[in-house]
Amino acid sequence: MFLLFGYVSVFFFGLIIGSFLNVCIHRIPREQSIVWPRSACPLCATTLAWKDNIPLVSFFLLRGRCRQCRMPIAFRYPFVELSNGLGYVATLWTFGMTGSTVLYSLFLSILLTITWIDIGHYIIPDSLSLPGLSLGLMGAATVLPIEFLDAVFGVVLGGGVLWIVVVLSPYLFGKEGMGRGDIKLLAMIGAFLGWESVLMTLMLAAIVGSLIGMGLILGKFMNRGQYMPFGPFLALGAVCSLFFHTQIIDWYLQIVW
Repeated sequence: MFLLFGYVSVFFFGLIIGSFLNVCIHRIPREQSIVWPRSACPLCATTLAWKDNIPLVSFFLLRGRCRQCRMPIAFRYPFVELSNGLGYVATLWTFGMTGSTVLYSLFLSILLTITWIDIGHYIIPDSLSLPGLSLGLMGAATVLPIEFLDAVFGVVLGGGVLWIVVVLSPYLFGKEGMGRGDIKLLAMIGAFLGWESVLMTLMLAAIVGSLIGMGLILGKFMNRGQYMPFGPFLALGAVCSLFFHTQIIDWYLQIVW
C-alpha cells in the first residue's frame, strides 16, 4: 500500500510539474517570464481560474475548449502533463527512492520541454540545455550511477561529434546539417548518461529520424531537403538509453553475433 501511494504521489507531482512545463514551452521561446503573470488562454488572453488550471483534469472537464472563447485547447497541454507524470513514475520504478530518481526526473522534464519548443519553434534554448549540462555534471559527481569522468567524456563526445557535423555539413551537403542547439543538447545528454549512452542516443536518433523523415516525404507531408528538428529524436534516443540501455545492447549483440 505504501509503495502504491508513493507511485500515485509521484505521478500527480509529475502532472503538476508538467503543467509548469507547458508554461515554459509557451513562454521561453517568446522570451517571456515563466513566473508572472498567471496562466491565460493564448487565444483570448483570459486569465485561467484555478478550476480551469488543474493538470489533466481541467482539459477533459472543459472538453478541450477554453471556457471563455470556446476555442480548442491544444492537445499538447494534457500530453505534456501526462508524459511528465508517467516519466516520473518510470524513473521511480527504475531507480527507486534515490537521488538519481530526482535528477533523472528533472532530466526528463528538460528533454520534454526542449522537444516541444524545438517542434514548435525550431530552436533549443541555451537557458535549458546549459543549466541541464551543469546539473548533469554535478549529479555525476554526487548521486548519479555514472563516474564523473564518464560524464565529462559524454559532454566532450556529445558536443564534439555534432560540432564536427555542423562544421563539415556545409562542405558536404551545401548547407548546415543541424542547429548548434543540438550540439549543446547532446552534450547535456552526455553529462547525465555518459559517453556510451551518447553514442546510443545518436544512433537511435539518426535511425528514427531517418525513418520518420522518409515517411513524411513519401506521404508528401514534407518536401525533400526541408528542415526537420533533430532535438526531439535526440530526446527520444536519450530516454531509450536511460531506461533500456542494457536491453538494447543485448538485442544488438544477438543480431551481430
